[in-house]
Amino acid sequence: MSPRRALSVCVLGGTGFVGSELVTRLVEAGHTVRVPTRHLSHGNHLKVLPTLQLVVANVHQPSVLGPLFQGMDAIVNLVGILNERGSATFRAVHADLTTRVIEAMRTSRVRRLLHMSSLGAGAEAPSQYLRTKGDAETQVRVAAATLDATVFRPSVIFGPRDTLTNRFARLLRLSHGVLPLARPRARFAPVQVDDVIECMMRTLETPATFGKTYELCGPDVMTLADLVRTTASAARLPCHLIPLPDFIAQIQAVVMNLVPGKPFSIDNYKSLTVDSVCSQNGCEALGVRPARMEAVIPGYLRDWSVRGRLDAYRRSLS
Repeated sequence: MSPRRALSVCVLGGTGFVGSELVTRLVEAGHTVRVPTRHLSHGNHLKVLPTLQLVVANVHQPSVLGPLFQGMDAIVNLVGILNERGSATFRAVHADLTTRVIEAMRTSRVRRLLHMSSLGAGAEAPSQYLRTKGDAETQVRVAAATLDATVFRPSVIFGPRDTLTNRFARLLRLSHGVLPLARPRARFAPVQVDDVIECMMRTLETPATFGKTYELCGPDVMTLADLVRTTASAARLPCHLIPLPDFIAQIQAVVMNLVPGKPFSIDNYKSLTVDSVCSQNGCEALGVRPARMEAVIPGYLRDWSVRGRLDAYRRSLS
């Protein structure tokens, strides 16, 4: 469907998993998209898009956002981290960046903002990840007088380039199906990346969505153990889970936090103590019928060819 008008959209986090899908959809819809990235190589997979502008920029530097936002009709903030590394703290990446985004939008006279948060985010949440995501949400809502903002709060997102199902499949392959699992009864409603993007696209030019918050969930609520078993089945892998008591899981988190790449941390563990399920599914409100996880993931998890392994390796280095 052609857009009502061609927009200029700046997507922060546009080279990542969700960002790459959104940027592609925006270009396909006829929009011009600007994507800042610290390294142009991170956006190599997007260079075929005809109306995409990749810009070398560090969005965390105070003076960068103003020029980036000049001439834009809308800003999308997808930037987020699951673990801290060096100066990339939860506070800096989630809350402080949002402060600068709002300030730069005001000075650049850009009103439209799509902001990605997370289910469970809030000031009283148990993890730094969720608290700083909540801080950012609050800032966006306070700025409602000068911004036309829409907030999205998804459960875990799955898709071909995700770090969810692909990571579990990789761990199951390495361990021959034996996996010690923290918080196996934590509940999620996994939502497909295509459905998240469809929801965002439907709000972009819809004034009725300004000031709204949409929780985004798939149709099935499942435990973490169920999610891993579903992944194993889709990838045709053995699966022998070892549920860990909480005190052992916390020790595991401390140890894994020291491993390069931080595959699991104490903050991750604390996030798992809050169920990631919708109280009211925004997909339904936006007219999107989300796909079931078990119907989608076999299509990409079974393609573990040489090319697939090389692509995964490249992503691990980026």
